[in-house]
Amino acid sequence: MPVPAGETNTAPVAPSEGEGKGGLPTVSVTGRGEWNDVLAMQIMQACAGGLDPAKKDILGKRLRAALAVMKGIEPGDILEDMAAAQLVAAHHAAMQAYGRAANPDQPFAVWRESLNQANRLSRTFAALVEALNRHRGKSGQQTVRVEHVTVNQGGQAVVGAVERPGGRGGR
Repeated sequence: MPVPAGETNTAPVAPSEGEGKGGLPTVSVTGRGEWNDVLAMQIMQACAGGLDPAKKDILGKRLRAALAVMKGIEPGDILEDMAAAQLVAAHHAAMQAYGRAANPDQPFAVWRESLNQANRLSRTFAALVEALNRHRGKSGQQTVRVEHVTVNQGGQAVVGAVERPGGRGGR
């Protein structure tokens, strides 16, 4: 619809599919706007760290992989956006540290520090996964599976859910 003379078009511009407001890839659950662009830039900075800007093909592969991981995590809200971005960054940094540790031509102290960093980053990654699952309500679900039961002569076995009268711990 044409804009009348003297007025400006203030309607928001819809991004192309797969792009945020600033032309950056959609990584946020909101899918557009400044938050998406900030999050996309943070992911790109985390994945491009230490990479020669001239190696655009490698940078492009890293970024596409990071965005695929974000999509696979399927963040459901803004907190999950942030946790997913941190998961991508922690994984990337841990793998870089493991890569440094794999270099056979380095001093022992550098090797040890690289492994220590990789270990801390791997634990951070695991803690982030646990926090994300807890946020999604997936924590605390325990399953006990009995594979083999032996009942001796004169013994009894019950198969199924058993509850004590009076609830937990009642006698």
